[in-house]
Amino acid sequence: MTIKDLQPAIVWNNFYLLTRQPRPSKHEEKVREFLLKWGKEKGIETFTDETGNVIMRAPATPGYENRKGVILQAHMDMVPQKVASSSHDFLTDPIETEIDGEWVKAKGTTLGADDGLGVAFAMSVLEDKSVKHGPIEVLLTYDEETGMTGAENLKPGVLKGDLLINVDSEDEDELCIGCAGGLDAVADFKYGTKAVPAGHKAFKVVVKGLQGGHSGMDISLYRANANKIMAYALLPILEKCDGKVAAISGGSLRNAIPFEAEATVLVPESKAVAAVRSIRNYFRNTVSVYKESDPSMLLNVEPLKKVPSRHIDTEVMSNVLKAVIACPSGVIRMSRSMEGLTETSINLAIVRAERGHVKVVSLMRSAIDFSKAELAERVRIIFEMAGARIKFVGGYSGWIPKPGTPLISLLDSTHRKMFGRGMNVLATHGGLECALLGAKYPHWEMVSIGPTIKYPHSPDERTHIPSVKNSWEFLKAVLEAIPEAR
Repeated sequence: MTIKDLQPAIVWNNFYLLTRQPRPSKHEEKVREFLLKWGKEKGIETFTDETGNVIMRAPATPGYENRKGVILQAHMDMVPQKVASSSHDFLTDPIETEIDGEWVKAKGTTLGADDGLGVAFAMSVLEDKSVKHGPIEVLLTYDEETGMTGAENLKPGVLKGDLLINVDSEDEDELCIGCAGGLDAVADFKYGTKAVPAGHKAFKVVVKGLQGGHSGMDISLYRANANKIMAYALLPILEKCDGKVAAISGGSLRNAIPFEAEATVLVPESKAVAAVRSIRNYFRNTVSVYKESDPSMLLNVEPLKKVPSRHIDTEVMSNVLKAVIACPSGVIRMSRSMEGLTETSINLAIVRAERGHVKVVSLMRSAIDFSKAELAERVRIIFEMAGARIKFVGGYSGWIPKPGTPLISLLDSTHRKMFGRGMNVLATHGGLECALLGAKYPHWEMVSIGPTIKYPHSPDERTHIPSVKNSWEFLKAVLEAIPEAR
């Protein structure tokens, strides 16, 4: 059985078509071309705005012409994460899916259900002539995962509807009505290299097998951060074993908790045994701390036959490691008004040395702009004291919840009628494009829904098959129940 054999067939077939299209963030050319061609073949008005978002429009079904206009919104890009052993090329290769009981997942990569299923739902509404709805517009944005660029660049006045349903949430029973704002911190350590003295041994140190996950949705699970582990393991080698670092790399995406990191380490032959023992002892203690959240954590320390000829300036590398250790990463504060909601957090996402620069990238999130600014100042001080230049980019405010709107009430009551229970109305610590879109279209009522997706932004990403059917039936019922415009 493949995903094309699952129900509802129209949704799974459209999702399958999307898995054939390479669509990592900032490389949406092929999926954009596919969507434009798909819309033309289906006889649906389909075009791109001046920046590259795909917009589709369908008239109301007979008898529903006077209903309020609805915008279905999703993003066409996906997070390109894979396990170390995978040879998958996200720029050329399709996502290979498999069915595991009640779940669909990918083989060694992210699945792209975030937000491929949202796109598939929107496509299916336009394609399925049995769906009853008023005027429909579909907005499919680009580059959501690395900066919400498509939403940021959407111009006011392009869309005509009154109600926006974002299909990018990750629990079928949840109705999201607000989200955190975000800000990226990029610290830059400039370094020179020096010749490696004779009599040194080289080791490759690898931390892998961590859970990783979405830096908004999963940050409160207190999972291990591969960059933090690597920094704690290496600093004593520099300080006590006269160690040196020739290369270091951890994490790849600002909004994914880093689940792998590796470094090439050099130590004098006389201190090699002590250095390896130090790393293994530290890791043994770390495993005990994270045995519940990251039970598959692994450490490899392998001797290298070829010793690199040069290493990163040790003073700079020491400052990098100290800053990574000192910089917070994880939950800063939980919300007092909404139980279980993270209010402020930071994800120390990427550490990478290349071409004379060590870049350290962190993503800060908060529902409160002042708290986000306060955290940014804390991060700035840490990295500037360590000798780095730091800049802050991609900032945006949160989506402020407005409980009790007619659209919220409609979705909650429809869900109660269909499934015998109301929805869990909440705000999310993750970033949603509603925050940026609502600033451009302040008259919109907005909500976010979606089928159940676990572990997005990691190779463990999976979606619950029954929830896809439930969410599809729910979306159809909501569209049929949209009230008339006044």
